[in-house]
Order: sequence, then structure tokens, then C-alpha cells
Amino acid sequence: MTLEKIKVAVIGPGNIGSDLMYKIFRSKNLEMAMMAGIVESEGIKRAASHGVKTSTKGVDAVAEEKDIKIAFDATSAAAHLNFNGPKLKEAGIVSIDLTPAAIGPYCVPSVNLDKLHTEQDINMVTCGGQATIPIVYAISRVAGAAYAEIVACISSKSAGPGTRANMDEFTETTSKAIEVVGGADKGKAIIVLNPADPPLMMTNTILVKVKNPEVGIEKITESINEIVAELKEYVPGYQLRVPPTLDGDKVTAIVQVEGQADFLPAYSGNLDIINSAAVAAAEKIAAEMLKKGGNA
Repeated sequence: MTLEKIKVAVIGPGNIGSDLMYKIFRSKNLEMAMMAGIVESEGIKRAASHGVKTSTKGVDAVAEEKDIKIAFDATSAAAHLNFNGPKLKEAGIVSIDLTPAAIGPYCVPSVNLDKLHTEQDINMVTCGGQATIPIVYAISRVAGAAYAEIVACISSKSAGPGTRANMDEFTETTSKAIEVVGGADKGKAIIVLNPADPPLMMTNTILVKVKNPEVGIEKITESINEIVAELKEYVPGYQLRVPPTLDGDKVTAIVQVEGQADFLPAYSGNLDIINSAAVAAAEKIAAEMLKKGGNA
């Protein structure tokens, strides 16, 4: 029988895992085959209510399923590094890592997914990275980037215990990915939790010191508009809130991300964009798997 979809699992049935599940339900290439956790949580019950197979055996349950080809890890960096990543690799299951573990290469779909769709373990950087690195890359590819600094401002209500416990990892991982994926010689990342009530949408400020300012703002803007259009294909709520300006050798732009409200509130654009990026990456990987025959 020829496969029409690739079976996937989500490890970690919290808010991020639950939102991933709803996004997977809409996918043309992915089938939600299992939700795995370590306790009988609300997320496990929610998945079961939708007819999804569940387990409290964590990654072990996923590794035992021969038909599962891709797994999203929405747990923690320590869990992915020490348990989930190695076990999934041993089972021949592709890991889409949403933790700061970064065992595998950084993936920002609109920038470098085409180079990574055969990797066994890819890392989705951070929410701020997914929102800003495409803009850094768009500027860098036409004008060079000696330095890039981003400030990700998210609602404090959309920053759960995991985010708050990993603030240092956020800045370190995002800064490095700005260089590795975005193309900047030096990168810096700052995260701000905004306590405003009602909550504000995720807003990101990008500043890039360019090497070739003579390229001009028109060409830089054209490059940015192209990448924004690509991003909107998998993150519909992504928008250029303040168009780029060029002051000497410094380019500044501001982007905003509104979530799709699949499970999380619309103001949680920070969580929506990393989940949307993860599903976009899995879609591409699954499409390649299906092209190769996918006989079950």
C-alpha cells in the first residue's frame, strides 16, 4: 500500500506539544500517530480525546513504533541531549528538536531548509531566532552583515516555566544562529518579557550593521520583502511592522508575529512561529520520504 502521509509523534504533551498536534492535524503530509509524555497529563488526555494514540512511556514508546518516521521533541534540552535524541537516532526516526539542545544543525525553514531535509536531527533554534534570522539573512545576502542585534519582545503571559528557565540558553542559541544561519559576522540577542495586560503581540526589532551600505535601501527592502513572503507561507501572522530604514551603515526593521490560535492564544506568536517552523520542516522532510516511494 502506498503511503499518503508520514506518521509522526510529539514528545512532550504540554502547551507547545498540544499546539503542534493541532497544526499537524491540518498537514497534507503528516499524520499525528502518537502523543507521548511521562505522566497522565491534560495534554495526554486531550490527544486521546481526538483519537490519537498516547503513552506515558515517553521516547521509549515512540521508538517502539515502527511506522513513526518523524518525532517532534517539545520537552527540554537535557531530555533531548541525554535521552530523546540518541534513542530516536538509534530507532531511525528523524528528530525535529524544539529545545535548546542543538545536537543537530540549526534550521530556519525560509533560509536553509533545502540544505537540511536529509538530516537525522535538526534544531529549531528559538522563537526569536525564527522571527528575526530570516531578516538578518535577507539583509546579509545583499549588503553583508558585520554585526546583527535582535530584541525579541514577547508577552509575559506566553512565557512559561520552560522559557523563563532557559533565558540564558535563548540568548546564546539565538546569537550563535544569527551568525551561523543569518550570515552575520557577530550576533547578539536580547529577550524582553512584556507584562502589558491585555497582552501584546510578539514584536522583534532587528538592527544590522551592513558592510556595503552603498547597495541602498531599495535593494535591501526588496530582499526583506521576498523573505517575508516566504515566511508568511507557513506563518500567516508574520508581518513587517516597520519597514527597513538605512542610517549610515545601520539597517533597522521591526516585525510582528500574531499566532494562529490553534491551541495557544493569538498573542503567543513566539510559540506559534517556532511550532509553525517545525511543522514546515517536517512537511518538507515527509515530502522527500514520500517521493522515495513510501511503500508500507
